[in-house]
Amino acid sequence: MKKHIYLLLALMMIGLQAIAQGRMITGTVTDANGGHPLPGVTIMLKGTSTGTSTDQHGKYSISVPNNKAILVFRFIGYNTKEVKVGAKQQLDVAMEVDNKQLQEVVVTGYGRALAGKVASVRIRGVATQTYVSYDMNAPMHNTENYNYIKESTFQNAKRNPLSTFSIDVDNASYSNVRRFLNQGQKPPVDAVRIEEMVNYFTYDYKQPTGDAPFSVYTELSECPWNKDNQLLHIGLQGKNIPTDNLPSSNLVFLIDVSGSMMSPDKLPLVKSGFKLLVEQLRPQDKVAIVVYAGAAGLVLPSTNKKKDMLQAIDALEAGGSTAGGAGIKLAYKVAQDNFMQDGNNRVILASDGDFNIGVSSDSELQRLIEKERESGVFLTVLGFGTGNLKDSRMEQLADKGNGNYAYVDNILEAKKVFVNEFGGTLFTIAKDVKLQLEFNPAKVKSYRLIGYENRALADEEFNDDKKDAGDLGSGHTVTALYEIVPASSKSDTKAAGDVDPLKYQKTELEPNANRTNEILTLKLRYKDPNGSQSKLISTTVTDKAVAVNNTSDDFRFSAAVAAYGMLLRDSEFKGNASYPMILELAEGGRGKDREGYRIEFINLVKSMSLLSDRR
Repeated sequence: MKKHIYLLLALMMIGLQAIAQGRMITGTVTDANGGHPLPGVTIMLKGTSTGTSTDQHGKYSISVPNNKAILVFRFIGYNTKEVKVGAKQQLDVAMEVDNKQLQEVVVTGYGRALAGKVASVRIRGVATQTYVSYDMNAPMHNTENYNYIKESTFQNAKRNPLSTFSIDVDNASYSNVRRFLNQGQKPPVDAVRIEEMVNYFTYDYKQPTGDAPFSVYTELSECPWNKDNQLLHIGLQGKNIPTDNLPSSNLVFLIDVSGSMMSPDKLPLVKSGFKLLVEQLRPQDKVAIVVYAGAAGLVLPSTNKKKDMLQAIDALEAGGSTAGGAGIKLAYKVAQDNFMQDGNNRVILASDGDFNIGVSSDSELQRLIEKERESGVFLTVLGFGTGNLKDSRMEQLADKGNGNYAYVDNILEAKKVFVNEFGGTLFTIAKDVKLQLEFNPAKVKSYRLIGYENRALADEEFNDDKKDAGDLGSGHTVTALYEIVPASSKSDTKAAGDVDPLKYQKTELEPNANRTNEILTLKLRYKDPNGSQSKLISTTVTDKAVAVNNTSDDFRFSAAVAAYGMLLRDSEFKGNASYPMILELAEGGRGKDREGYRIEFINLVKSMSLLSDRR
C-alpha cells in the first residue's frame, strides 16, 4: 500500500514540476503616475528572442519556461523594467517615466531655420521636459479604411487559358490581422489579403545561380482543403546581396507628425523604428528627414552623420492637421536633389495615412506618386497605429510608387522590417516583375489564383513595358498559390465565364496538348532597377504531383496560411478547411523557423479557433 502511495506522490510531484516548467503569464502594463494602460510595450523573455507586446488596452500574455524566468519591459519614454516571474500567473507592471528620454534634443544648424515655419513641429534651442497626455479612457471612433476585395474565382482553362498578375512583396495585411487577433477581435474581411499573409514569411528556396536576379521554384500536390483538386506552389527567390556589396543609399525619412500620430503606438514607435534603421546604415549611406503636419518641412538635410540623424528623430513631436501631399512632394524633391546615380534612392513614409489637408484624395495622391516615381526614386510605406489606419490609401501609394508596404504594430515588427529584412525592404534588385501562366486545357479544367486580386493584370499588359508592376528586393521571396481542377476531375466546380457551347465556331486544341505531360507554361518578365526594357524567363510545370506528406515544409506552411486566410474571409472556396487541418499543416511545415514567426502563426490559429464556432 505504501508503495502505491509513494508512487502516486512521485507522479504528482512530476506533474507539478511539468506545470511549473511552462505556463502562460498574463497582465497589464500601466503608467506609474497616471495609472492608464500603455499599448505597444515590448516584453521580452530575458536571454531569449521570445517576446510579445501589449495591446491597445495595455494587456499582454507570454509563455515562460519556469519560475526563474525574468521578463524585460521596454517602452520609449519609460525606464526599462526587469521583473522575476516567480510563481505568479498574473503579473501587472507599472512603468516609470524616463525624464532623460523625454527631454527635447538641441538640433543645431537647421533647428533655427525651421522653428516657426512648420506647424506643430517643435524643435527648441533649450532642453526642456515635455509630457504628452493620452486619455486612454476616451471612446475610440474607428475610422479605419480598407479596399473592397472581390475574391478571385475559378477560370475555365479552355476559354481563359492565361492568368496574369504582378508580384506582391507587401506583408502589411498579416501584421495588421495579427493586431486584431491579439486584441481578441476578428479582423475586417477586407483587411485579409491572402497573398500578403503568405508573403509575410520567408521560404527556403534555392538561391539563383545564373544572371537573373532571382530563381523560380514550383511544386504540385493535392489540395489540402479539396482532395479532388491540386495545389500549385510558385516561389521566387531574390538574390541575397551581402550588405557590404549593396549600393550606397540616399534615403529620405518622411514622417507624419500630425495630431493623429500622438498615441504611443504611432510616433513614439515610428521614432524607435527609425533609430533601429539608422544603426544599420553604413558610412556611405545618407539620410534626410522631412516631416509634415499642417505644413511640410525639412528637419534634417541629407547627411551620413548618425548622431545628427538620431538627434533629429528624438526631437520630433506630434500635433496639428495632416498635409500629406505636401510632405510627399518635398520628400521626393529632397531625394532628387541628392540623387545617387547607380545608388539606392528611396523615400520611406511613416504614417497612419490620415491625410486631410491639400492633396488628400486617393486619386490625386495616386497621380502624384505615379508622376514622382518617374524620377527613379523608390517608395517604402509603413503604416502605424489603430483606430484611424487608412490601409487602402497606403497600399495604393506603395503600389503606384515602385514600393512596398508594411504595417508596424510593435517594436519587434519594426526590428523585422528595419533589421532582419534590411536588404529586402530597402534595396530593389528587379522591378516591374509580372507573371503569366498559360494553362493546358487538355490537362486543366479550371484554375484559381489564391489572393492577388488587386494585382491582377490584363493579359496584354504582360508584354507592355510601360505597365507598372511589383518590385523585388535583395533576398526577398515571393510565393503564389493556384488551386487547379484537373481535366480528368468529375468535380462540379463552376468556373467563371462558363457559357453554353458556341454555335458558329469551335476552339480546337493543338494536337500536342494531349501528348505532353505539361499542365502549364510559366512566363516571367522583369526589369533591372534602372532599366526600361523587360527581360523574359520561361519554364514549364508537368502533371507529376506528389502526396502532401512528401511536399516541402514551405508547401505545407504556405497552404496552411492560405487556408487560414480563407477561413478569416469566410471564402466560398474554403472547402473542407478547418482549424485542426490548418494546425496540422502548419506544425508539419514549421521547418527551421529561426525567428519564431511560424510558431507565432500557429499560436494565432489556436487563438482564432477559440473565437470561432469552427473547431
